[in-house]
Amino acid sequence: MSEEAATDKPQGDCVLPPDHPLPADQLGRYSPERDYYAEKDIADYVESQAREEAVQNVERVKTEYVMGQPYEIWDVSTDKDRWWVITNPTNLYSQRHFPSLDYTLSFHVGLMMRVASHSERAGEPEPTPFDEVFRRQNQATDLLERAVEAVDLQAVGMQLRECLISLVAAVRRRVDVPVDGDRPKDADVVAWNRLLTGHLCPGERNDELRNYLRAATDKAWPLVNWLTHHRNASKTAALIAVDAVDAIVKHYARLLSRERTDRVEQCPRCKSRNVRTFFDIEIQPDGAYFEACRECGWDSHPGYQDDGEQPLDGMAEKDRPAQSGPSS
Repeated sequence: MSEEAATDKPQGDCVLPPDHPLPADQLGRYSPERDYYAEKDIADYVESQAREEAVQNVERVKTEYVMGQPYEIWDVSTDKDRWWVITNPTNLYSQRHFPSLDYTLSFHVGLMMRVASHSERAGEPEPTPFDEVFRRQNQATDLLERAVEAVDLQAVGMQLRECLISLVAAVRRRVDVPVDGDRPKDADVVAWNRLLTGHLCPGERNDELRNYLRAATDKAWPLVNWLTHHRNASKTAALIAVDAVDAIVKHYARLLSRERTDRVEQCPRCKSRNVRTFFDIEIQPDGAYFEACRECGWDSHPGYQDDGEQPLDGMAEKDRPAQSGPSS
């Protein structure tokens, strides 16, 4: 060793740590905050995608919000590689090819937007009660993209008109709406919209919501009919009509799913609403969903008994979260 190098070595009790990184499978022992079920979901996902690799450590780096949407970013080490895993929806990226986290997040957001756009245009992969509605929406969008003459824009209006008729028919098949007096004609979108919104948004507390939903269709219906017959229709008018119909379709989709969306889950221990749902294939007989509180650690996984005895399913004690509450 040269004299110069020797003088660079720290003297006394102050010495540098050994130049050997901590093994990845030991990193979790030194993390003060762990999220067992979320980490398990990410680990299971990575092992399902990288089938010949075993996850050794999972660490949440941060959660970043882009246009109001949360994206959780995870740093995952396996026995062969190291990955970024980003959610909403979940995808993984090798850190060998994506060393920059900021670049990876930007790439992920852009990729997911393109995937979502393609999925919306392609329709749902499985049959739904709204297949005809989605098909007519896609046809209207395709016609608008290729439109040159006024007759092309009139065809857009025709598809939008049929889309609204199909929409109220689809909602009627899912909602038992009582009709007092004469039943409206199937193509009377405005009348059916008033009946449906009155049934789905009843009472004084829903006055503003009900009035808005009725006004949206009251204005959109004559617009698409005008577009259908107007010989001097413009592309701008057709774009606005497409957006108006798209909003109405989304409104009804939200109304029909609001029971799930508006349901408020509270932790029975700390009353926090920060309760998330997980799925465990190991829960007998065919796997099941359970809830876990991110604030206090309570969970409803059936692997623990109320009295805190050994896990029922043989899960090792060390593999459970530090704070685990009673089963529900």
